[in-house]
Amino acid sequence: MPAPKIGAEAAIARLTGWRAAEGRDAISKVFRFKDFNAAFGFMSRVALHAEKHDHHPEWFNVYNKVEVTLATHDAGGVTEKDVALAQFMDAAAQGQHPPP
Repeated sequence: MPAPKIGAEAAIARLTGWRAAEGRDAISKVFRFKDFNAAFGFMSRVALHAEKHDHHPEWFNVYNKVEVTLATHDAGGVTEKDVALAQFMDAAAQGQHPPP
């Protein structure tokens, strides 16, 4: 059974720097790093976390920029899983060691 949908607006009210994606129930954010190595390190940390939680981001990377979109596809929109992953990403981008 999929996680209950909460919607993008409810999610972004609890997050910093995230916005509702255009044309669908999803949230997005652009992360910028000092260089490609830092961006790739961030993506690696997030990838390990996402795989562990079976919840994977949509993302696009060019050099020091990582564009992320989150939605729970089997729920048809944003759920608590997306909020949790967004919070993990925010902490990881700040160089913090977020909880697993």
